[in-house]
Amino acid sequence: MNSENIPENLQALEAKICRMRGVENNKSLSTSEYVSAAGVGVQIAADLLAGVLVGAGVGYVLDMILGVRPIMLAVFLLFGGAAGFLNVYRTVKNEEKKGK
Repeated sequence: MNSENIPENLQALEAKICRMRGVENNKSLSTSEYVSAAGVGVQIAADLLAGVLVGAGVGYVLDMILGVRPIMLAVFLLFGGAAGFLNVYRTVKNEEKKGK
């Protein structure tokens, strides 16, 4: 169609529709960014929790085997926490590289 044959109000309506579609596209992009950020947050929480739980489990089992109740649990709980924080640090650094 030739733009000369289209009435002015229809051209304005078409321009408004195009702008609205652009807004919808931007909203979907921001929604996907939120979903991505939520996924990273869940991964960080899982990394931290897994390190602490594995450390506590290893410490508890060693306490049972060696018969020294709270010592190994406390030591490996600290090691598990440190490993969890290291995993979180690595995840954040990888996400930072992806963002650049």
